[in-house]
Amino acid sequence: MTRVLIVDSDPAEINARKRENYGESTGEAYAAALAQIDASCVPVIVCPYDGETPDGLTYFDGAVFTGSAVSWSTDDARAAPLARVMRAVFAAGLPTFGSCNGMQLAASVLGGASDVSRNGREDGLAKDIQLTDAGRAHPMMAGRVDGFAVPCVHRDEVTRLPDGAVRLAGNAHSPVQAMAYERDNIRFWGVQYHPEYSLPFIGQRVLDWGRLHENIAADLQVADTDPQAAERLEVRYADMQERMRTTELRNWLASL
Repeated sequence: MTRVLIVDSDPAEINARKRENYGESTGEAYAAALAQIDASCVPVIVCPYDGETPDGLTYFDGAVFTGSAVSWSTDDARAAPLARVMRAVFAAGLPTFGSCNGMQLAASVLGGASDVSRNGREDGLAKDIQLTDAGRAHPMMAGRVDGFAVPCVHRDEVTRLPDGAVRLAGNAHSPVQAMAYERDNIRFWGVQYHPEYSLPFIGQRVLDWGRLHENIAADLQVADTDPQAAERLEVRYADMQERMRTTELRNWLASL
């Protein structure tokens, strides 16, 4: 049994819309992804923007900080409820994973910075991600091959790494697509993309938002079952498979 604290980084009004449109909140979607990887995973969800805080951090084996659809960056004072929980998690020595907003939050909390990407949004797939030398040796990235693609949806990015953080991967859009911070009794692994997202989910989401042409969104929804769809998207079919898409989460869970 693996007990994981999931810190849902969206407030109630955003999660209400997500439940209405997609059937689950941000935290619930993450819990489902973890359970699919490891059926013994026991998730507990808290929503700091709704005033919730975790009790008894020693109960948990690790913590996850989700992505977020709020309009502010993690450097903004409005992110304080999330930052307080992350500092408590770090102080408790819990191994921590963050995706998208979760990685940006760690950069901000640990002394780096995050802001709107000067390259605009990156929606649907983050493509041609290259590992750094440190990334090739890091256990979170085990199984990844240069030039990989993953589901993503983000406006902000890490603009300055904290002192002591290590960049593990990046692409032309966002130089920090993955990072690790492992010092002072803190073990944080993070990615800018969304290994927890299924292709049907991300494809439908970007289609609903009108951020990708409907033909591209349609290919994205089936790229894990249709090699020609993956080819049209100019990504490797193998990267679209569920086991490969969830690589970083699998590696993090295994590390616990």
